[in-house]
Amino acid sequence: MNRYQNLILSILSGILFGLGWPPNGIPFFLFVAFVPLLLLEEKIAKDDFGVKTWRATAYSYLAFIIWHAISVWWIWNASDYGAIMAILLNASFMAIAFGLYAFTKRYFSFTTKPFYLLAVFWLAFEYFHLDWALSFPWLNLGNAFAKYPSLIQWYEYTGIFGGSLWILVMNLLVLKTYLYFKNTSSKKSKRISVSLIFIFLLLPISYSVYRYHSYKEIENPVSVVVTQPNMDPYGEQYDAPPQEVIERIIALSTPLIDEQTDFLLAPESAIQEHLQEPDFNYSTTLGHQTISIPMLQKFIASYPNLNLLVGASSYRFLKVPTETARTTRSGAFYDEYNTAIFLNQNNKLEYYHKSKFVPGAEKMPFQKLLAPFQQIAFDLGGTVGSLGYDTERKVFTSFDGKFNIAPLVCFESVFGGFTNGFVRNGAELLFIITNDGWWGDTSGYKQHLMFASLRAIETRRSVARSANTGISCFVNQRGDLLEKTDYWTRDARKATLNANQEITFYVRFGDFIGRLASFVAALFLLIAFSTRIRTKGFWRTNQA
Repeated sequence: MNRYQNLILSILSGILFGLGWPPNGIPFFLFVAFVPLLLLEEKIAKDDFGVKTWRATAYSYLAFIIWHAISVWWIWNASDYGAIMAILLNASFMAIAFGLYAFTKRYFSFTTKPFYLLAVFWLAFEYFHLDWALSFPWLNLGNAFAKYPSLIQWYEYTGIFGGSLWILVMNLLVLKTYLYFKNTSSKKSKRISVSLIFIFLLLPISYSVYRYHSYKEIENPVSVVVTQPNMDPYGEQYDAPPQEVIERIIALSTPLIDEQTDFLLAPESAIQEHLQEPDFNYSTTLGHQTISIPMLQKFIASYPNLNLLVGASSYRFLKVPTETARTTRSGAFYDEYNTAIFLNQNNKLEYYHKSKFVPGAEKMPFQKLLAPFQQIAFDLGGTVGSLGYDTERKVFTSFDGKFNIAPLVCFESVFGGFTNGFVRNGAELLFIITNDGWWGDTSGYKQHLMFASLRAIETRRSVARSANTGISCFVNQRGDLLEKTDYWTRDARKATLNANQEITFYVRFGDFIGRLASFVAALFLLIAFSTRIRTKGFWRTNQA
Protein backbone atom coordinates (compact mmCIF):
# COMPACT_ATOMS: atom_id res chain seq x y z
CA MET A 1 0.00 0.00 0.00
CA ASN A 2 2.90 2.34 0.80
CA ARG A 3 4.21 1.93 -2.74
CA TYR A 4 0.88 2.97 -4.27
CA GLN A 5 0.61 5.95 -1.95
CA ASN A 6 4.11 7.02 -2.90
CA LEU A 7 3.29 6.71 -6.60
CA ILE A 8 0.17 8.82 -6.15
CA LEU A 9 2.13 11.53 -4.32
CA SER A 10 4.84 11.51 -6.99
CA ILE A 11 2.36 11.72 -9.86
CA LEU A 12 0.39 14.45 -8.08
CA SER A 13 3.53 16.58 -7.77
CA GLY A 14 4.33 16.15 -11.45
CA ILE A 15 0.80 17.17 -12.47
CA LEU A 16 0.85 20.24 -10.19
CA PHE A 17 4.15 21.38 -11.73
CA GLY A 18 2.67 20.95 -15.21
CA LEU A 19 -0.53 22.80 -14.31
CA GLY A 20 1.55 25.74 -13.12
CA TRP A 21 3.58 26.20 -16.29
CA PRO A 22 2.97 28.78 -19.05
CA PRO A 23 1.48 29.53 -21.43
CA ASN A 24 -1.78 28.03 -20.18
CA GLY A 25 -0.86 27.08 -16.63
CA ILE A 26 -1.67 28.93 -13.43
CA PRO A 27 1.66 29.55 -11.64
CA PHE A 28 0.05 29.49 -8.18
CA PHE A 29 -0.14 25.69 -8.50
CA LEU A 30 3.63 25.73 -8.08
CA PHE A 31 3.19 27.05 -4.54
CA VAL A 32 2.08 23.54 -3.52
CA ALA A 33 3.75 21.38 -6.20
CA PHE A 34 6.64 20.28 -3.98
CA VAL A 35 4.39 19.42 -1.02
CA PRO A 36 3.43 15.88 -2.16
CA LEU A 37 7.10 15.09 -2.83
CA LEU A 38 8.13 16.41 0.56
CA LEU A 39 5.46 14.33 2.28
CA LEU A 40 6.60 11.32 0.27
CA GLU A 41 10.20 11.85 1.36
CA GLU A 42 9.07 12.13 4.98
CA LYS A 43 7.24 8.79 4.70
CA ILE A 44 10.31 7.12 3.19
CA ALA A 45 12.57 8.57 5.89
CA LYS A 46 10.42 6.90 8.58
CA ASP A 47 9.95 3.45 7.05
CA ASP A 48 12.30 0.46 7.19
CA PHE A 49 12.54 -0.44 3.52
CA GLY A 50 15.47 -0.19 1.13
CA VAL A 51 17.87 2.63 0.44
CA LYS A 52 16.04 5.75 1.47
CA THR A 53 17.87 8.44 -0.52
CA TRP A 54 17.71 6.48 -3.75
CA ARG A 55 14.03 5.72 -3.32
CA ALA A 56 13.19 9.39 -2.69
CA THR A 57 15.26 10.32 -5.74
CA ALA A 58 13.51 7.76 -7.92
CA TYR A 59 10.02 8.91 -6.95
CA SER A 60 10.99 12.54 -7.54
CA TYR A 61 12.38 11.54 -10.94
CA LEU A 62 8.94 10.27 -11.93
CA ALA A 63 7.37 13.58 -10.85
CA PHE A 64 9.87 15.62 -12.83
CA ILE A 65 9.42 13.48 -15.95
CA ILE A 66 5.68 14.14 -15.76
CA TRP A 67 6.36 17.87 -15.33
CA HIS A 68 8.59 17.87 -18.42
CA ALA A 69 6.13 15.81 -20.44
CA ILE A 70 3.38 18.35 -19.74
CA SER A 71 5.51 21.48 -20.18
CA VAL A 72 8.13 20.83 -22.87
CA TRP A 73 6.60 17.98 -24.88
CA TRP A 74 6.82 20.30 -27.90
CA ILE A 75 10.50 19.41 -28.34
CA TRP A 76 9.08 16.28 -29.95
CA ASN A 77 8.05 18.36 -32.97
CA ALA A 78 11.71 19.04 -33.71
CA SER A 79 13.08 15.62 -32.79
CA ASP A 80 11.57 12.56 -31.15
CA TYR A 81 15.00 11.38 -29.97
CA GLY A 82 15.86 14.90 -28.83
CA ALA A 83 12.65 15.15 -26.81
CA ILE A 84 13.27 11.84 -25.05
CA MET A 85 16.86 12.74 -24.23
CA ALA A 86 15.98 16.27 -23.08
CA ILE A 87 13.17 15.11 -20.82
CA LEU A 88 15.02 12.18 -19.29
CA LEU A 89 18.27 14.08 -18.75
CA ASN A 90 16.81 17.32 -17.45
CA ALA A 91 14.44 15.48 -15.11
CA SER A 92 17.37 13.46 -13.80
CA PHE A 93 19.25 16.63 -12.87
CA MET A 94 16.22 17.83 -10.89
CA ALA A 95 15.95 14.43 -9.21
CA ILE A 96 19.61 14.62 -8.19
CA ALA A 97 18.94 18.00 -6.55
CA PHE A 98 16.00 16.50 -4.65
CA GLY A 99 18.10 13.45 -3.75
CA LEU A 100 20.82 15.66 -2.29
CA TYR A 101 18.17 17.33 -0.16
CA ALA A 102 16.91 13.92 1.01
CA PHE A 103 20.43 12.76 1.84
CA THR A 104 21.59 15.92 3.61
CA LYS A 105 18.36 16.33 5.57
CA ARG A 106 19.15 13.23 7.63
CA TYR A 107 22.17 14.94 9.14
CA PHE A 108 20.49 18.23 10.07
CA SER A 109 17.38 16.93 11.86
CA PHE A 110 18.27 18.17 15.31
CA THR A 111 15.13 19.74 16.76
CA THR A 112 13.05 20.69 13.71
CA LYS A 113 12.70 19.27 10.22
CA PRO A 114 15.22 21.05 7.96
CA PHE A 115 12.88 21.44 5.00
CA TYR A 116 14.73 24.66 4.13
CA LEU A 117 17.48 22.48 2.65
CA LEU A 118 15.26 21.86 -0.36
CA ALA A 119 15.34 25.57 -1.21
CA VAL A 120 19.12 25.64 -0.85
CA PHE A 121 19.78 22.66 -3.10
CA TRP A 122 17.14 23.57 -5.66
CA LEU A 123 18.41 27.12 -6.08
CA ALA A 124 21.97 25.80 -6.33
CA PHE A 125 20.83 23.38 -9.06
CA GLU A 126 19.13 26.17 -11.02
CA TYR A 127 22.25 28.32 -10.79
CA PHE A 128 24.53 25.49 -11.90
CA HIS A 129 22.15 24.66 -14.75
CA LEU A 130 22.68 28.11 -16.28
CA ASP A 131 26.21 27.53 -17.48
CA TRP A 132 27.45 24.05 -18.35
CA ALA A 133 27.47 21.68 -21.31
CA LEU A 134 23.84 20.54 -20.85
CA SER A 135 22.40 23.87 -19.79
CA PHE A 136 18.61 24.08 -20.23
CA PRO A 137 17.15 26.48 -17.64
CA TRP A 138 13.78 26.61 -19.44
CA LEU A 139 12.04 25.13 -16.38
CA ASN A 140 13.74 27.21 -13.72
CA LEU A 141 10.88 27.96 -11.36
CA GLY A 142 11.03 31.75 -11.59
CA ASN A 143 10.17 31.55 -15.31
CA ALA A 144 6.66 30.40 -14.46
CA PHE A 145 5.39 33.97 -13.90
CA ALA A 146 6.51 35.24 -17.31
CA LYS A 147 2.89 35.59 -18.46
CA TYR A 148 2.03 37.84 -15.52
CA PRO A 149 4.51 40.75 -15.45
CA SER A 150 2.35 42.77 -13.04
CA LEU A 151 3.08 40.14 -10.34
CA ILE A 152 6.88 40.10 -10.65
CA GLN A 153 8.09 43.68 -10.96
CA TRP A 154 10.50 42.96 -8.11
CA TYR A 155 12.55 40.82 -10.53
CA GLU A 156 14.46 44.06 -11.18
CA TYR A 157 16.13 43.29 -7.83
CA THR A 158 16.36 39.50 -7.80
CA GLY A 159 15.97 38.19 -11.35
CA ILE A 160 14.08 34.94 -11.79
CA PHE A 161 15.84 33.46 -8.75
CA GLY A 162 13.61 35.67 -6.62
CA GLY A 163 10.61 33.92 -8.17
CA SER A 164 12.17 30.50 -7.59
CA LEU A 165 12.84 31.36 -3.95
CA TRP A 166 9.26 32.64 -3.58
CA ILE A 167 7.83 29.37 -4.88
CA LEU A 168 10.09 27.27 -2.65
CA VAL A 169 9.32 29.29 0.49
CA MET A 170 5.58 29.05 -0.19
CA ASN A 171 5.83 25.27 -0.54
CA LEU A 172 7.67 25.00 2.75
CA LEU A 173 5.13 27.21 4.52
CA VAL A 174 2.21 25.19 3.12
CA LEU A 175 3.90 21.97 4.23
CA LYS A 176 4.57 23.26 7.75
CA THR A 177 0.97 24.47 8.01
CA TYR A 178 -0.33 21.08 6.91
CA LEU A 179 1.85 19.33 9.50
CA TYR A 180 0.71 21.75 12.22
CA PHE A 181 -2.94 21.02 11.47
CA LYS A 182 -2.23 17.30 11.40
CA ASN A 183 0.02 16.94 14.43
CA THR A 184 -0.47 20.01 16.66
CA SER A 185 -3.40 21.08 18.78
CA SER A 186 -2.03 24.58 19.35
CA LYS A 187 -4.39 27.07 17.73
CA LYS A 188 -1.77 29.79 18.07
CA SER A 189 0.76 27.83 16.00
CA LYS A 190 -1.86 27.19 13.36
CA ARG A 191 -2.86 30.84 13.17
CA ILE A 192 0.76 31.96 12.91
CA SER A 193 1.44 29.43 10.17
CA VAL A 194 -1.60 30.45 8.11
CA SER A 195 -0.75 34.11 8.61
CA LEU A 196 2.76 33.56 7.29
CA ILE A 197 1.35 31.97 4.13
CA PHE A 198 -0.78 35.02 3.42
CA ILE A 199 2.04 37.43 4.26
CA PHE A 200 4.55 35.74 1.95
CA LEU A 201 1.92 35.42 -0.76
CA LEU A 202 0.53 38.94 -0.67
CA LEU A 203 3.54 41.12 0.13
CA PRO A 204 5.46 40.45 -3.13
CA ILE A 205 2.25 40.71 -5.17
CA SER A 206 1.18 43.96 -3.49
CA TYR A 207 4.56 45.59 -4.02
CA SER A 208 4.68 44.36 -7.62
CA VAL A 209 1.22 45.67 -8.52
CA TYR A 210 2.12 49.04 -6.99
CA ARG A 211 5.43 49.13 -8.87
CA TYR A 212 3.75 48.08 -12.10
CA HIS A 213 1.22 50.91 -12.01
CA SER A 214 3.62 53.55 -10.70
CA TYR A 215 6.57 52.75 -12.99
CA LYS A 216 7.19 55.48 -15.57
CA GLU A 217 9.59 55.14 -18.44
CA ILE A 218 12.02 57.98 -19.08
CA GLU A 219 11.22 59.53 -22.46
CA ASN A 220 14.00 58.61 -24.89
CA PRO A 221 12.15 57.54 -28.05
CA VAL A 222 13.50 55.06 -30.58
CA SER A 223 11.60 54.08 -33.73
CA VAL A 224 11.89 50.35 -34.48
CA VAL A 225 10.47 48.02 -37.14
CA VAL A 226 10.47 44.24 -36.73
CA THR A 227 9.88 41.83 -39.61
CA GLN A 228 8.47 38.31 -39.71
CA PRO A 229 9.23 36.80 -43.16
CA ASN A 230 7.59 33.48 -42.22
CA MET A 231 9.89 31.02 -43.99
CA ASP A 232 9.32 27.36 -43.14
CA PRO A 233 12.55 26.33 -41.33
CA TYR A 234 12.14 22.71 -42.41
CA GLY A 235 12.31 23.56 -46.10
CA GLU A 236 11.55 26.96 -47.54
CA GLN A 237 14.01 29.00 -45.48
CA TYR A 238 16.98 26.92 -46.56
CA ASP A 239 15.80 25.70 -49.96
CA ALA A 240 14.53 29.00 -51.39
CA PRO A 241 16.96 31.28 -53.26
CA PRO A 242 18.75 33.51 -50.70
CA GLN A 243 17.47 36.68 -52.32
CA GLU A 244 13.85 35.57 -51.77
CA VAL A 245 14.17 35.95 -47.98
CA ILE A 246 15.80 39.37 -48.36
CA GLU A 247 13.18 40.52 -50.85
CA ARG A 248 10.46 39.47 -48.44
CA ILE A 249 12.06 41.40 -45.56
CA ILE A 250 12.39 44.51 -47.72
CA ALA A 251 8.80 44.24 -48.99
CA LEU A 252 7.41 43.83 -45.47
CA SER A 253 9.37 46.69 -43.93
CA THR A 254 9.22 49.32 -46.70
CA PRO A 255 5.66 50.55 -45.91
CA LEU A 256 6.64 51.11 -42.27
CA ILE A 257 10.02 52.80 -42.66
CA ASP A 258 10.49 56.55 -42.96
CA GLU A 259 13.24 59.09 -42.36
CA GLN A 260 12.78 58.87 -38.60
CA THR A 261 13.07 55.08 -38.34
CA ASP A 262 16.11 54.14 -36.26
CA PHE A 263 16.23 50.34 -36.42
CA LEU A 264 15.04 47.47 -38.59
CA LEU A 265 15.19 43.89 -37.28
CA ALA A 266 15.18 40.72 -39.37
CA PRO A 267 15.20 37.26 -37.74
CA GLU A 268 17.86 34.73 -36.89
CA SER A 269 19.34 32.97 -39.94
CA ALA A 270 17.54 35.26 -42.40
CA ILE A 271 20.71 35.32 -44.53
CA GLN A 272 21.33 31.72 -45.60
CA GLU A 273 24.32 32.15 -47.89
CA HIS A 274 26.97 30.74 -45.55
CA LEU A 275 29.08 33.91 -45.52
CA GLN A 276 32.85 33.89 -45.14
CA GLU A 277 34.30 36.10 -42.43
CA PRO A 278 35.74 38.60 -41.79
CA ASP A 279 34.58 40.46 -44.93
CA PHE A 280 31.26 38.62 -45.44
CA ASN A 281 31.55 39.21 -49.19
CA TYR A 282 31.81 35.58 -50.32
CA SER A 283 28.95 33.06 -50.21
CA THR A 284 29.77 29.37 -50.07
CA THR A 285 26.15 28.57 -50.91
CA LEU A 286 26.30 30.55 -54.16
CA GLY A 287 29.95 29.88 -54.93
CA HIS A 288 30.60 33.58 -55.63
CA GLN A 289 30.13 37.03 -54.12
CA THR A 290 27.24 37.38 -51.70
CA ILE A 291 24.02 38.98 -52.91
CA SER A 292 22.20 39.38 -49.56
CA ILE A 293 24.53 41.95 -48.00
CA PRO A 294 24.60 44.26 -51.08
CA MET A 295 20.79 44.04 -51.34
CA LEU A 296 20.40 45.14 -47.74
CA GLN A 297 23.04 47.85 -48.00
CA LYS A 298 21.32 49.27 -51.07
CA PHE A 299 17.99 49.24 -49.24
CA ILE A 300 19.16 51.06 -46.11
CA ALA A 301 21.08 53.62 -48.21
CA SER A 302 17.73 55.35 -48.84
CA TYR A 303 17.21 55.90 -45.11
CA PRO A 304 20.09 57.88 -43.56
CA ASN A 305 19.29 57.07 -39.93
CA LEU A 306 18.39 53.41 -40.42
CA ASN A 307 20.33 50.65 -38.68
CA LEU A 308 19.72 46.99 -39.53
CA LEU A 309 20.17 43.91 -37.35
CA VAL A 310 19.84 40.61 -39.22
CA GLY A 311 20.75 36.99 -38.54
CA ALA A 312 23.10 34.96 -40.75
CA SER A 313 25.10 31.75 -40.90
CA SER A 314 28.84 32.33 -41.32
CA TYR A 315 32.24 30.70 -41.03
CA ARG A 316 35.89 31.68 -40.64
CA PHE A 317 39.12 29.90 -41.51
CA LEU A 318 41.51 29.61 -38.57
CA LYS A 319 45.27 29.67 -38.28
CA VAL A 320 45.09 28.05 -34.86
CA PRO A 321 42.22 25.59 -34.16
CA THR A 322 39.75 26.43 -31.40
CA GLU A 323 37.87 23.92 -29.24
CA THR A 324 34.95 24.13 -31.70
CA ALA A 325 37.05 24.00 -34.89
CA ARG A 326 36.16 21.71 -37.80
CA THR A 327 38.39 20.62 -40.68
CA THR A 328 37.92 20.70 -44.42
CA ARG A 329 38.85 17.77 -46.64
CA SER A 330 42.15 19.50 -47.30
CA GLY A 331 42.84 19.76 -43.56
CA ALA A 332 42.14 23.48 -43.06
CA PHE A 333 40.58 24.54 -39.77
CA TYR A 334 37.43 26.65 -39.61
CA ASP A 335 34.60 27.61 -37.23
CA GLU A 336 30.88 27.84 -37.98
CA TYR A 337 28.79 30.61 -36.41
CA ASN A 338 25.23 31.70 -35.80
CA THR A 339 25.77 35.39 -36.41
CA ALA A 340 23.98 38.68 -35.84
CA ILE A 341 25.06 41.26 -38.45
CA PHE A 342 24.71 45.01 -37.90
CA LEU A 343 24.59 47.38 -40.88
CA ASN A 344 24.14 51.14 -41.33
CA GLN A 345 25.42 54.10 -43.37
CA ASN A 346 28.94 53.66 -42.03
CA ASN A 347 29.46 50.84 -44.54
CA LYS A 348 31.16 49.13 -41.65
CA LEU A 349 29.69 45.70 -41.08
CA GLU A 350 29.72 44.67 -37.42
CA TYR A 351 28.84 41.24 -36.10
CA TYR A 352 28.25 39.19 -32.98
CA HIS A 353 28.42 35.40 -32.67
CA LYS A 354 25.74 33.65 -30.67
CA SER A 355 27.25 32.37 -27.42
CA LYS A 356 24.51 30.44 -25.61
CA PHE A 357 23.61 27.27 -27.45
CA VAL A 358 20.84 24.69 -27.42
CA PRO A 359 22.57 21.43 -26.38
CA GLY A 360 22.55 19.01 -29.28
CA ALA A 361 21.24 21.39 -31.92
CA GLU A 362 24.10 23.91 -31.83
CA LYS A 363 26.55 22.43 -29.39
CA MET A 364 27.45 18.80 -28.92
CA PRO A 365 28.11 18.44 -25.17
CA PHE A 366 30.97 16.14 -24.22
CA GLN A 367 31.52 15.71 -27.95
CA LYS A 368 33.79 12.65 -27.91
CA LEU A 369 31.58 10.78 -25.47
CA LEU A 370 28.29 11.61 -27.20
CA ALA A 371 29.42 11.38 -30.83
CA PRO A 372 27.07 8.39 -31.49
CA PHE A 373 24.12 10.70 -30.75
CA GLN A 374 25.10 13.26 -33.41
CA GLN A 375 21.97 12.43 -35.45
CA ILE A 376 19.90 14.18 -32.78
CA ALA A 377 21.69 17.42 -33.68
CA PHE A 378 20.67 16.98 -37.31
CA ASP A 379 17.04 16.39 -36.29
CA LEU A 380 17.04 19.57 -34.22
CA GLY A 381 18.30 21.67 -37.11
CA GLY A 382 21.93 21.63 -35.98
CA THR A 383 25.18 20.92 -37.74
CA VAL A 384 28.11 18.60 -37.23
CA GLY A 385 30.01 19.52 -34.08
CA SER A 386 29.63 22.74 -32.10
CA LEU A 387 29.34 26.33 -33.25
CA GLY A 388 31.97 28.93 -32.52
CA TYR A 389 31.06 31.76 -30.15
CA ASP A 390 32.00 35.19 -28.82
CA THR A 391 33.35 35.61 -25.31
CA GLU A 392 32.42 39.31 -25.22
CA ARG A 393 28.85 40.62 -24.96
CA LYS A 394 29.09 43.00 -27.90
CA VAL A 395 26.94 46.12 -28.06
CA PHE A 396 26.15 47.88 -31.34
CA THR A 397 25.80 51.66 -31.63
CA SER A 398 23.41 53.38 -34.02
CA PHE A 399 24.75 55.43 -36.94
CA ASP A 400 23.98 58.72 -35.21
CA GLY A 401 25.64 57.52 -31.99
CA LYS A 402 22.49 57.98 -29.92
CA PHE A 403 21.57 54.41 -29.01
CA ASN A 404 23.34 51.21 -27.95
CA ILE A 405 21.61 47.89 -28.54
CA ALA A 406 22.12 44.29 -27.40
CA PRO A 407 21.89 41.62 -30.14
CA LEU A 408 20.36 38.57 -28.41
CA VAL A 409 20.11 35.52 -30.64
CA CYS A 410 17.28 33.06 -29.86
CA PHE A 411 18.18 30.85 -26.86
CA GLU A 412 20.29 33.62 -25.32
CA SER A 413 17.13 35.47 -24.28
CA VAL A 414 16.38 32.67 -21.77
CA PHE A 415 19.38 33.69 -19.62
CA GLY A 416 18.97 36.67 -17.31
CA GLY A 417 22.54 36.85 -16.03
CA PHE A 418 23.88 36.50 -19.57
CA THR A 419 21.66 39.34 -20.79
CA ASN A 420 23.00 41.50 -17.96
CA GLY A 421 26.40 41.38 -19.63
CA PHE A 422 25.10 43.36 -22.60
CA VAL A 423 23.48 45.94 -20.32
CA ARG A 424 26.64 46.37 -18.26
CA ASN A 425 28.45 46.97 -21.55
CA GLY A 426 26.12 49.86 -22.31
CA ALA A 427 23.06 48.37 -24.04
CA GLU A 428 20.02 50.64 -23.73
CA LEU A 429 17.67 48.37 -25.69
CA LEU A 430 17.39 44.60 -26.08
CA PHE A 431 16.90 43.25 -29.62
CA ILE A 432 16.01 39.57 -29.94
CA ILE A 433 16.27 37.78 -33.28
CA THR A 434 15.02 34.20 -33.38
CA ASN A 435 13.51 31.51 -35.57
CA ASP A 436 10.96 29.74 -33.31
CA GLY A 437 9.59 27.64 -36.16
CA TRP A 438 11.16 24.35 -35.18
CA TRP A 439 8.43 23.34 -32.73
CA GLY A 440 5.33 24.08 -34.81
CA ASP A 441 2.24 25.73 -33.36
CA THR A 442 2.84 24.55 -29.79
CA SER A 443 3.51 26.11 -26.41
CA GLY A 444 7.26 26.16 -27.16
CA TYR A 445 7.39 29.41 -29.09
CA LYS A 446 4.84 30.96 -26.71
CA GLN A 447 7.02 30.20 -23.68
CA HIS A 448 10.07 31.60 -25.46
CA LEU A 449 8.14 34.76 -26.29
CA MET A 450 7.06 35.27 -22.67
CA PHE A 451 10.62 35.03 -21.41
CA ALA A 452 11.28 38.37 -23.16
CA SER A 453 9.06 39.97 -20.51
CA LEU A 454 11.37 38.66 -17.79
CA ARG A 455 14.42 40.23 -19.43
CA ALA A 456 12.60 43.56 -19.80
CA ILE A 457 11.68 43.67 -16.09
CA GLU A 458 15.10 42.50 -14.86
CA THR A 459 17.00 45.10 -16.87
CA ARG A 460 14.27 47.76 -17.34
CA ARG A 461 15.13 47.71 -21.02
CA SER A 462 12.58 47.88 -23.82
CA VAL A 463 12.68 44.85 -26.13
CA ALA A 464 12.13 44.44 -29.87
CA ARG A 465 11.68 40.87 -31.07
CA SER A 466 11.90 39.62 -34.65
CA ALA A 467 10.93 35.97 -35.14
CA ASN A 468 10.94 34.14 -38.45
CA THR A 469 7.57 32.45 -38.00
CA GLY A 470 6.27 34.26 -34.93
CA ILE A 471 5.69 35.80 -32.62
CA SER A 472 7.33 39.15 -33.37
CA CYS A 473 6.53 42.02 -31.04
CA PHE A 474 7.75 44.74 -28.70
CA VAL A 475 8.01 44.67 -24.91
CA ASN A 476 7.99 47.76 -22.72
CA GLN A 477 10.07 48.16 -19.57
CA ARG A 478 7.24 46.79 -17.39
CA GLY A 479 7.23 43.55 -19.38
CA ASP A 480 4.00 44.13 -21.36
CA LEU A 481 3.87 42.53 -24.82
CA LEU A 482 2.92 45.08 -27.50
CA GLU A 483 2.08 44.94 -31.22
CA LYS A 484 2.20 41.15 -31.39
CA THR A 485 2.05 39.42 -34.76
CA ASP A 486 0.14 36.21 -35.34
CA TYR A 487 1.96 32.92 -35.53
CA TRP A 488 2.90 31.61 -39.00
CA THR A 489 1.96 34.88 -40.68
CA ARG A 490 4.05 37.07 -42.95
CA ASP A 491 4.06 40.43 -41.20
CA ALA A 492 5.95 43.47 -39.91
CA ARG A 493 5.27 45.84 -37.02
CA LYS A 494 6.46 49.27 -35.95
CA ALA A 495 6.66 50.87 -32.51
CA THR A 496 8.36 53.63 -30.60
CA LEU A 497 10.34 52.34 -27.63
CA ASN A 498 12.20 54.20 -24.92
CA ALA A 499 15.92 53.61 -24.49
CA ASN A 500 17.11 53.43 -20.89
CA GLN A 501 20.55 53.91 -19.33
CA GLU A 502 19.70 53.22 -15.69
CA ILE A 503 21.19 50.09 -14.14
CA THR A 504 18.91 47.92 -12.01
CA PHE A 505 19.99 46.20 -8.81
CA TYR A 506 19.78 42.84 -10.59
CA VAL A 507 21.99 43.98 -13.48
CA ARG A 508 24.54 45.28 -10.99
CA PHE A 509 24.67 42.20 -8.76
CA GLY A 510 23.38 39.43 -11.03
CA ASP A 511 22.21 36.06 -9.71
CA PHE A 512 23.37 36.68 -6.15
CA ILE A 513 20.64 34.38 -4.78
CA GLY A 514 21.92 31.49 -6.88
CA ARG A 515 25.54 32.16 -5.95
CA LEU A 516 24.72 32.28 -2.23
CA ALA A 517 22.63 29.11 -2.45
CA SER A 518 25.44 27.30 -4.25
CA PHE A 519 27.94 28.20 -1.54
CA VAL A 520 25.57 27.14 1.26
CA ALA A 521 24.63 23.92 -0.57
CA ALA A 522 28.29 22.95 -0.97
CA LEU A 523 28.90 23.69 2.73
CA PHE A 524 25.89 21.64 3.89
CA LEU A 525 26.80 18.76 1.61
CA LEU A 526 30.34 18.73 2.95
CA ILE A 527 29.04 18.67 6.52
CA ALA A 528 26.62 15.84 5.69
CA PHE A 529 29.30 13.68 4.03
CA SER A 530 31.82 14.26 6.80
CA THR A 531 29.19 13.44 9.45
CA ARG A 532 28.26 10.24 7.64
CA ILE A 533 31.86 9.11 7.27
CA ARG A 534 32.56 9.88 10.92
CA THR A 535 29.46 8.14 12.31
CA LYS A 536 28.61 5.32 9.91
CA GLY A 537 31.27 4.91 7.28
CA PHE A 538 30.72 6.18 3.76
CA TRP A 539 29.68 2.91 2.14
CA ARG A 540 26.99 1.87 4.61
CA THR A 541 23.91 3.01 2.70
CA ASN A 542 21.05 1.06 4.28
CA GLN A 543 19.90 4.10 6.27
CA ALA A 544 20.53 6.74 3.58
